[in-house]
Amino acid sequence: MSIDACAALVEDGDPDRFAATMAAPPSVRQRLWPIYAYNLEVARAPWASSEPMIAEMRLQWWIDTVDAMGQGTQRPGHDVTTALAPLVSATDDLAALLVHMAEARRWEVWCDPFPDAAALTAHLADTAGTLMWAAAKVLNTPASAEHTVRTFGTAAGLASWLRAVPALKAHGRHPLPDPSPDAIRMLAQTALSEIASVEAAQPAIPAHVVPALWPGWQARRVLAMAADDPTRVDRGTLMTSEVVRRGGLLWKALRGTW
Repeated sequence: MSIDACAALVEDGDPDRFAATMAAPPSVRQRLWPIYAYNLEVARAPWASSEPMIAEMRLQWWIDTVDAMGQGTQRPGHDVTTALAPLVSATDDLAALLVHMAEARRWEVWCDPFPDAAALTAHLADTAGTLMWAAAKVLNTPASAEHTVRTFGTAAGLASWLRAVPALKAHGRHPLPDPSPDAIRMLAQTALSEIASVEAAQPAIPAHVVPALWPGWQARRVLAMAADDPTRVDRGTLMTSEVVRRGGLLWKALRGTW
């Protein structure tokens, strides 16, 4: 039942990731739902209260719980931790990856601005890049694919981040170190180049791992729109039609590509 609860949590809070996961075989979904539900919980924790210390406490609970889980101690009673426990036991270094993701979320508690583009990219690598690698790890991905998976995850994270800029600004955050059109264009173009470079340089991702990359199915299109017209970021129009979005996901699922 805890797996079903994780799936419901993702469906409600992260519908695009839910759609991507539903395109995977049922046995794969069972391993991905707990990872994605955990990500949603730690992403929400910094927003749990307008008091930073209370939000920190919520985030720290997840950090301590998963760290303890990695050492063999379980805290029963929560659907996400119950579903995560077998994955943590069976997957080397998974607990450390999940803790690292949560630690990186402290930025969202304290609203500190990023000093430069490198700092923003590092934050996305620690969160979105690590999330995609954690998802790939539970699908028994070879270590040789880590760079490709993390690079694509970070680029997909930037695409999602650019779409979220208006909401982040409305909540008092400073999501971009330089909000000028030229700086946004450079961010998007760099991410597109990173995707192209790993596609060209790395061996093919094993077929059984590809579903872990499907949550980034919109990344290239969103980044291309941002590079073409950076003003779409502030206007909140980095969106594609439902038909195009679902069609793109279906095409990747049918072809087994990312």
